[in-house]
Amino acid sequence: MNLSLALATAALLAAEPSPLPPGHPVVPPGTQVSPAKPSAAMGGGALPEGHPPVEGGAAPAAAPTGELPSGHPPVSGTGKAPPSAEELLRQLDSTEGLQGREKTFEIAASLGRLYYLNGRNAEAVTYLLQADERAKSVRDLFLAQRKKLGKATLATAEAAGCGFTTGQAVESMGAVAQERAKKGDVAGAAACARAALEPALETGVMRANALFLTGDTAGALGAYVAVLEVEPKHEEALYGRSAVLFETKGEDLAALKQAREGFEAVQAMNPTSSRAAAAKRLATLVDETVKAGGRAKLLASRAEDRRIRLAQAPVAQGPDVPRPLTKEMVDAVQNTERTPELEQGLAKLVDEGEEHLAKGRFQEALGNYTRVVPFQPENGRAKAGMAWALVGLGRPMAARVWGVAVQSDPASVEKLGDTLKAKGDEKGAKALWEKLASDAPDYNKSALQAKLTQ
Repeated sequence: MNLSLALATAALLAAEPSPLPPGHPVVPPGTQVSPAKPSAAMGGGALPEGHPPVEGGAAPAAAPTGELPSGHPPVSGTGKAPPSAEELLRQLDSTEGLQGREKTFEIAASLGRLYYLNGRNAEAVTYLLQADERAKSVRDLFLAQRKKLGKATLATAEAAGCGFTTGQAVESMGAVAQERAKKGDVAGAAACARAALEPALETGVMRANALFLTGDTAGALGAYVAVLEVEPKHEEALYGRSAVLFETKGEDLAALKQAREGFEAVQAMNPTSSRAAAAKRLATLVDETVKAGGRAKLLASRAEDRRIRLAQAPVAQGPDVPRPLTKEMVDAVQNTERTPELEQGLAKLVDEGEEHLAKGRFQEALGNYTRVVPFQPENGRAKAGMAWALVGLGRPMAARVWGVAVQSDPASVEKLGDTLKAKGDEKGAKALWEKLASDAPDYNKSALQAKLTQ
């Protein structure tokens, strides 16, 4: 539903009984209503363009000004833009008793989607749950008819002759399915009910996402499962449930195996999608976790490996190990005057390094960062960029430098992912966030998971 229709919905919900004729747009409280007939003083006049007809041909009291009343739905043909999301949310927030009022599935879903897309997850959960409850009878009907149908193939709504039209209400489509069921048409009832539930699957996944973002992981898992009961191959629900299982059930091997099965199913359904690529990486991480006996054991094993690498690092040789700085080199860096020009040059090198990273030019990026870090050893952007460049090059010392960056400034590492995405490297951004989530499991879990499932 677009903002114009959502605004109309809000206005209708807020309206009190009034003497306005049928079909007249809602006028907010405090706005003077036009009388049924113009007085002599009013002098009559034509209705403004787009105004619904008034019984008896009456005209409004005053000549139109071209401005709609506050809260009035946009009138087609006026050229007036719909309200912004912020304006619409302010109107909804000020509507007394809105949450408790009876709503159709479509209205509740529209409100829930609006709050969800604007980061108001707690309110989104309320309205999306109301939408799901309005679709519950259709869902129960479908599950019952599907069970009777057994292993037979489920027909499409077109093949079953359901006669649905674009934009038809969920409850109206459910009534068609109910009539089929009463006549004993199991296949037709199941097909029509399944088609009627298509928009409810979207709201179900949205509610699951919102629940997870509010910290209710158990509720999120339940909502994903409810979607999968209707459509076992729903890609977004499969991915979401697997991601939450992996995030929250790190010591439950059975749950981890279920997560892996979900990730594998996502890959099989659409192997070329970006979600499939992420699912493949996560399935590999799940396998590593299961083989280790759980997340705690995996992290302990990785910590031990890191300790061994760090112990061996001083004696390592080869082109990947930076040459130790001589006293003369250290003195030269320390004695260099920190002029505005130098600081600007270092900042430019960091900017260029991030541009190189976004284009996959890891060697060029590393060259930039190695010129910055000696002068600015505490520069989080530079440390994060150098670490990611080494990871991208697959250098032996990458684990060491990456570990230092993650332990000392994980926020800068996360922000580097935002920068990569903004520069068009969404794949690289998600790979960085995934590695950060794996190597720093206690850092900003919900935000990282949300970024990985976008």
